[in-house]
Amino acid sequence: MVNLANNENQIFTAIPEPGQLVEVRKRQWIVADVKTSQLPNLHKKNQNYVKLSSIDEDGLGEELEVIWEIEPGAHIIEKSGLPEITGLDDARKLDAFLDAVRWGAATNADRTFLQAPFRSGVSIEDFQLDPLVRAINMARVNLLIADDVGLGKTIEAGLVIQEMLLRHRARTVLIICPASLQLKWQDEMQEKFGLEFKIINTDYVKQLRRERGIHANPWTSFPRLIVSQDWIKGGEGLRLLRETMPTKAVFPRKFDMMVADEAHNIAPSGSGNYAVASQRTKVIREIAPHFQHKLFLTATPHNGYTESFTSLLEILDDQRFSRNILPDAKQLQKVMIRRLKTDLVDEQGNALYPKRKLRALEINFSQAERNIHKTLNLYTESREQSNSDTKNSMAVKFVNGLLKKRLFSSPAAFASTLEKHINTVTGQSKSKHTSAIDDRILRKAMLKAEEDYANDQDFEAAQDEAIGEASSRSLPLTSEQKALLSELRTWAQVAQHQTDSKSDAICNWIRTNLKDGTKWNNRRVILFTEYRTTQQWLEKILVEKGYGGKRLAIIHGGMDHEEREDIKAAFQTHPDQSEVRILLATDAASEGIDLQNHCNCLIHLEIPYNPNVMEQRNGRIDRHGQREKEILIWHPVDAGTELSGGDTIGGHKNDIIRALTKLESMREDMGSVNPVIAPQMAGLIEGRASELDTEQAETKMVKARKAVRAERDLQEKIKRLHQQLVATKEDFHLTPEHIIAAVQTALEVAQKPLLKPTTLPGTTPGSIFIMPEFTGSWAPCNKGLRHPHTKQIRPITFDHDVAKGRDDVVLIHLNHRLVQMCLRLLRSRVWEKDDKLHRVTVRKLQRTELDSVVAVVASRLVIVGGTHNRLHEEITYAGGYLKDNGYSRERSVNQINDWLQKSSPASVLPQTLDAIKTRFANNSEAIYKSVEARSKDRLGNLESTLTRLKNKEIEDIVTVLDELDGAIDAELAKEGVIHEQMSLFGNDERAEVRKDKAAIEARQKRIELDKKAETEAIEKRYANYIDRTFPVAVIFLVPEHLCEAD
Repeated sequence: MVNLANNENQIFTAIPEPGQLVEVRKRQWIVADVKTSQLPNLHKKNQNYVKLSSIDEDGLGEELEVIWEIEPGAHIIEKSGLPEITGLDDARKLDAFLDAVRWGAATNADRTFLQAPFRSGVSIEDFQLDPLVRAINMARVNLLIADDVGLGKTIEAGLVIQEMLLRHRARTVLIICPASLQLKWQDEMQEKFGLEFKIINTDYVKQLRRERGIHANPWTSFPRLIVSQDWIKGGEGLRLLRETMPTKAVFPRKFDMMVADEAHNIAPSGSGNYAVASQRTKVIREIAPHFQHKLFLTATPHNGYTESFTSLLEILDDQRFSRNILPDAKQLQKVMIRRLKTDLVDEQGNALYPKRKLRALEINFSQAERNIHKTLNLYTESREQSNSDTKNSMAVKFVNGLLKKRLFSSPAAFASTLEKHINTVTGQSKSKHTSAIDDRILRKAMLKAEEDYANDQDFEAAQDEAIGEASSRSLPLTSEQKALLSELRTWAQVAQHQTDSKSDAICNWIRTNLKDGTKWNNRRVILFTEYRTTQQWLEKILVEKGYGGKRLAIIHGGMDHEEREDIKAAFQTHPDQSEVRILLATDAASEGIDLQNHCNCLIHLEIPYNPNVMEQRNGRIDRHGQREKEILIWHPVDAGTELSGGDTIGGHKNDIIRALTKLESMREDMGSVNPVIAPQMAGLIEGRASELDTEQAETKMVKARKAVRAERDLQEKIKRLHQQLVATKEDFHLTPEHIIAAVQTALEVAQKPLLKPTTLPGTTPGSIFIMPEFTGSWAPCNKGLRHPHTKQIRPITFDHDVAKGRDDVVLIHLNHRLVQMCLRLLRSRVWEKDDKLHRVTVRKLQRTELDSVVAVVASRLVIVGGTHNRLHEEITYAGGYLKDNGYSRERSVNQINDWLQKSSPASVLPQTLDAIKTRFANNSEAIYKSVEARSKDRLGNLESTLTRLKNKEIEDIVTVLDELDGAIDAELAKEGVIHEQMSLFGNDERAEVRKDKAAIEARQKRIELDKKAETEAIEKRYANYIDRTFPVAVIFLVPEHLCEAD
């Protein structure tokens, strides 16, 4: 760095260097790249284009590009020279400043270093560290996290995202998830990791254009984005995304990281002989190559179709996998993480997660209710018979199935759908002629009715549209059918406003389980339904029966987000503080919501026809954080027996519970089992079948388990992960005590009130504090202190162990706003020239440890790679003896670290300090050379580490691509086998086979080009290391006899 002086005519500004810390627009940045203009200008002075990377904890991944000479207020914070000895600092105070600098140096070539767990506001289980550790050790992060429902895949993904941002291996992140999970992802990333994400949808695009102009593109508007799987797959969203992408994937990739939640939704699906790519599959397959890193999350990775599973793997990592090529077990193990709740135990071998118990909610149906089910069966059978010879049979079966589903749900749900059907089917005098286009319209409407919706009104509207389309395509009603419909309608119009036997059974359950006589106990229950209409019907009944008021909470899709969060908070709060005992929820509102804190009971108001839906519901309470040892789940069944005269509503209770118990045992393989079992559920629920035919499902399970194996014997691995976390905590001072010291020091420097110690039952002294009420720019620090339900201000802790399982204290982590502001302040003050911080301190050692004064310089070392990305940052220590006859460098780093560890704060007499200052000034050049020598030594060590990493990455990618080439050769040699089976396939399936074969051949042709491109990209990233050293502080180590007495 060159310092130029001022004169009367010109002002010369120092030019920053890559790796240097600067302040621009009142924020701190690291210089990523500097390019000097070669064009002449008016002042005959070249200007510098400077690319900056934010180091603020709340600005991770943010970049800024400026012309340095014309950027107002831009200045270099760090200086290359040694600090001047203008005074002494308290040793503990200086330690806090050094920790602030240390924690800002997040990029690290050491792959055992884990920082993300200390920047999260959640108590992390050791097993959740596995994806993070794997990601750090992958050159390109491609992971399939296939953990069981409720094990915390969102937390695991958040840790990986955070670490990749901290290590500057990612800047842009796109999360693709079901529409109903968008807000959950946004909240979790903000609350638990301090990361802001924007949700892209039609409203966001409109707002963006109002603010930035009509040509603003949402995909480049913010570095971290969330979008729904359905919004991205077509229309304007896809068009705008294509505008941002090059025609083919190039290095560096256009985007950094893609996270796909519920990733099974993007795999090809099928119910026949061969899985066919959906629109979701096609779109994600198109955009995935433009992302450098990919995280796929799903509890059901394999749907029973090899071609579907291999296609998902190909989208995840097309260098290891190709569609239709059975994955190599070794390669699959590298990218897939799968743990089951049943395999996770604590140190004593006790199960970490509770067992599920299925119970029957027996309903004593009235004769009138039995008769109406009989009438509906007669009507549906008649309609299917009269339409059996037409092209409309699919439409008729769809209508019949929906009518039965809604009658099993509630009279109100049935009444609304029946009315839509009657209005459509009676409004035609003859059968509507169905063309191929009409058939496509119907199929589209039926598929739309099965889509994921965050809003119940949208879901019911889609079902209404589908039943309208389907009803209009069937033959006109016969007189007998009209009479049956009339009977159904008359009953429904009355029944929808009354209680029924199911609601009576639910009220009886509440009275028996949630009340002790007239007094409510502390138990809670969730009542789940698919339909908003059923929810409204049951809500009215519960209120009339005295189970409403503060005891009943309602949650449904379409609710205001804030209202939904308030209800969730009330249900998650301890029963002593919240009166809610019953949560009545719809599927649309509940997906992704966590309700396990104080509830282990769940009642299905109707048994879902899709086992995946049932598993999603159960997963709301059977998940990480559940305190009870059992999860109790009730299913509604007819209490009658075979002696009921054949009028049993639905399947026999024993048959249903037995079948659901069998299904429970297949939960591990739900992805492959569901396509086989789901079509049978209607028969079981409606009583047409007494058991599930699991033979085909078990065959698919065997097939899936060969590819998707859960990890067993996890204890030893989890123990190693814990040790790795502890080592990071100790090596980088990431203990609660050090963070508290840094915060208190910063508050003192900022002249703000300090944290006040307090106590809470069950906590250790010194671990709980009261945060003062800040004002001005510090006011956001107080956000989140209010309890989400009681609204009382809560104390804070910096200890993850103290916060675990408690909601009466707020966990303050490195990415919390309070710590962000404190560290930002300390880092900026380190380089300022004022009398508040001298960057110099004195520490003492016993005479047996040290016999003369030693000067130790703490410096920030930054190593930048060929693509201007930071490869490594750390605090280094260099030092030596200050003697009368000169300076002698201590070459042993271990010796210096040992001295620092054994030393304690001290003070010296003024004359002693003057003597030390004189020696330091006389030897400053030699001392600075020792700092540079230490940096060169460290760089030499790191170069060997970085060279090893580079060679390993090149070797791995070449090996992977060679293995893929061989696997494709083997697959293409089997071409005749698949062609023998093609006669059994439908047109769409045959077309898909041909497309897959062409894709495999095209993939093989690209392998050599990929080897070259990947190798060049790796070489470039590690080429031309630049090291920068910025001395931060001087620590004088003084023998005890030269110090003042305490």
